[in-house]
Amino acid sequence: MHDTKQQWFKDAKFGLFIHFGLYSQLAGEYEGETTPSIAEWIMNTLDIPKTEYRKLAREFNPTDFDADWIAEKAKSWGMKYLVFTSKHHEGFAMYDSKCSDYTSVKASPCHRDFVAELQEACKKNGLKFGVYYSQAQDWDDPDGYMARHDNSHKTYRNYLEGKCFPQLKELLTQYPDISLLWFDTPMGTTAEESKEMIDLVKSINPNVIVSGRVGNGLGDYMTTGDNFIPADPFPGDWEVPATLNDTWGFKKSDDNWKNPDKILQLLLKINSRGGNYLLNIGPDGTGKIPEESIRILDEVGGYVHRNADAVFATRSLPKYPYEVDWCVFTGKPHKFFIHVLSPKTVLEVININMTVKKAYILEDGTEVRVDLETTCEGPHMITVFLPEKYKNAKNYCVCFEIEEETPEFEAIRM
Repeated sequence: MHDTKQQWFKDAKFGLFIHFGLYSQLAGEYEGETTPSIAEWIMNTLDIPKTEYRKLAREFNPTDFDADWIAEKAKSWGMKYLVFTSKHHEGFAMYDSKCSDYTSVKASPCHRDFVAELQEACKKNGLKFGVYYSQAQDWDDPDGYMARHDNSHKTYRNYLEGKCFPQLKELLTQYPDISLLWFDTPMGTTAEESKEMIDLVKSINPNVIVSGRVGNGLGDYMTTGDNFIPADPFPGDWEVPATLNDTWGFKKSDDNWKNPDKILQLLLKINSRGGNYLLNIGPDGTGKIPEESIRILDEVGGYVHRNADAVFATRSLPKYPYEVDWCVFTGKPHKFFIHVLSPKTVLEVININMTVKKAYILEDGTEVRVDLETTCEGPHMITVFLPEKYKNAKNYCVCFEIEEETPEFEAIRM
């Protein structure tokens, strides 16, 4: 079972991922062709020559990228940590790397260190700061791996010792507030090499959390597949990296936005099963956040702030025996929460047994009447009688203060 040994991560539940790099300028298109895949993989998918792709750095000047504004918004959305792409698979470093000239500071007209800017912004806003680092894939380095291509001629060790390890040292020494290193796509990285990366990180700062995608099952927590949620409660510390539409980097043709209700449901499902939700925004080439991203997260963030006690520091609940589509349960010791996501006039939940001391609408403290009884078939049931204001309403939460540490979900009986 994975254990970060970091209480902040266990309690955080909601974080902001930011994918931003040279690919953001292309917005999913190159020489009139739209990539059929995710935007940040455009160099790989459309086989853009390295010499041509590098020219993007000469035009990279994202004047609309405002680290302070982003961190303030993340805080307003209820997020507790932020993870930024310090170097994606394209190989371009978004910080002041001393071991490479292919950086936002040296190779672009903006001469900006985005990692430094975000570190300071997170500090001001009380957010934990993490960086994404592509440890195996580097499409610019002659010995870095490249998915969907032949890597047999490459000497991976040269890349590790010449670029990967030195840049990891830089990140951890130049930016002391880093709390999490988010690795990705280990590909052919051996268990010994993954451990070498972890040992390097911990030797500089033992409190830095290492994500599951360092490879070979050796991370501090389990990282799920992109946009995939475990079907059942999952033990230990884990996280779901996810998108608001279908891409990570900005893609101007991708309008398949999830609505706020869907995002809220996903957040609560992940929390109820014990995990954190790391939700991505992809700024465009100017550094501007898409308006739809802001609209969605403003609405979700409003719910999170109104019902913070039912989101943060919650713990995995036992598996409920029935599929329920109108609500999601979360809990913490001696508190049980029903998040009502669809309109109901009365709330009825069967196969649940607990001793209720007090029940109320979480966002305004309005007390509600609760009946606890046994159904004609035998299982226990709770019935919540709602105030008029909440009849046929959606997206609110009922809090139950209970005698037990956690409610008992009873098995289905014949």
